[in-house]
Amino acid sequence: MTTTDNRGFVATGQGDLDLAERQALRRVPGLSTELTDVTEVEVRSLRLERVVLIGVWTTGTQLEADNSLAELKQLAETAGATVLDGLTQRRSKPDPAMYVGRGKVSELGDIVNSTGADTVVCDGELTPGQLRQLEESINVKVIDRTALILDIFAQHARSREGKAQVELAQLTYLLPRLRGWGDKLSRQAGGRAGGGNGGVGLRGPGERKIESDRRRINARMDKLRRQLAQMSTARDVKRDQRRARRVPAVAITGYTNAGKSSLLHSLTGAGVLVEDELFATLDPTVRQAHTPDGRLFTFSDTVGFVRHLPHQLIEAFRSTLEEVARADLILHVVDASHPEPEQQISAVREVFRDIDAQDIPEVVVLNKTDAADPIALKQLRTREPNAVEVSAHTGSGITDLVSATADALPRLDREVEVLLPYRRGDLLSRMHEEGTVLTEEHTSEGTAVHARVPELLAGKLDEFTASVC
Repeated sequence: MTTTDNRGFVATGQGDLDLAERQALRRVPGLSTELTDVTEVEVRSLRLERVVLIGVWTTGTQLEADNSLAELKQLAETAGATVLDGLTQRRSKPDPAMYVGRGKVSELGDIVNSTGADTVVCDGELTPGQLRQLEESINVKVIDRTALILDIFAQHARSREGKAQVELAQLTYLLPRLRGWGDKLSRQAGGRAGGGNGGVGLRGPGERKIESDRRRINARMDKLRRQLAQMSTARDVKRDQRRARRVPAVAITGYTNAGKSSLLHSLTGAGVLVEDELFATLDPTVRQAHTPDGRLFTFSDTVGFVRHLPHQLIEAFRSTLEEVARADLILHVVDASHPEPEQQISAVREVFRDIDAQDIPEVVVLNKTDAADPIALKQLRTREPNAVEVSAHTGSGITDLVSATADALPRLDREVEVLLPYRRGDLLSRMHEEGTVLTEEHTSEGTAVHARVPELLAGKLDEFTASVC
């Protein structure tokens, strides 16, 4: 069976590709990092790497491949690199030896030499063999998408837990990619070798440098896992306290740079880091808030997701992602101005499945509507008819989002009418803090209160209950 896509590209059931496209490295326009300020150029020339991007696309359209490389450009610039050029090659699958076709490696090397690049960034995860052979062929450093994301995480981690999580992910990635050249692979003397009494035939083979490196990395990883397990205890205690008080939790999540922190700031006025760059937030931020009718709940700003999120990060940030997996409601923030918002939605929901959060109630929030294309926005409304349209920048739609969040929150409370003695001001204070006070009247015998409160607090109020609805 033969099909033709809208670019005239012919594909068959066997996956054969048009010869011209298969053999071509296609330059992607608009990926060069433009620096107009001379001072900035001088500063960056001292501290930034100069990189060329290369991608192999096997499925989808050319537009999707270009958008993927554009995202890689954003990642590289967030990591602090200057992007000089970007190229893609169409193949049925990446070359098992060097990622791009063997005939294209020399062309890539010529582009690297002509641009003066010192690093090549591949839009995919390379095997250790691909990484080594590609570096040896073009004689510059080669990194893949996973290593780039890990580098960004390492730059942005602030808390002790975040730094430990990133280091664990980096070591997990590094372990199978250890390699050395020359004397780095020489054996360390074993037994009595190196001493004058060993003699010929008595020197043990010892341990290769790479083997000792593996041993040290495994020991460090074990230590980091123990530290993270201890750190997660404090988070679990706080979460259990909120659960005991029956305070609903709302997790703000979505694709990286979708505007989650800006939205949290608009909703709560929280002093959180707001930057127009990828993965600006790594450490979760938890803030208290109240619905318009006075119900207490918490907002959690979590790490952003990205397509092909490395599994090492999912495992390392498991404790952070639990804020999403254990939430009562998810606010799924989508950048409505992005060229591919629907693919971002799919990528985020794939992570939801990875962390078993796919069954949690979800409110889709279309953010940045002030900068979105009206036609694309209409298509998003068709796909997500219950989505709330907002702009954290202008404040448009925030009121609607507050109402939608309040309506979607589970009601975990019980309605009570009590007559509290004046000596029990502590219970009255808790009713205001943890519940919703509907009416309050001071009488000669005490304070008459009609309220909705969490079940645990309702049990403490039973002895003062006038009537229960």
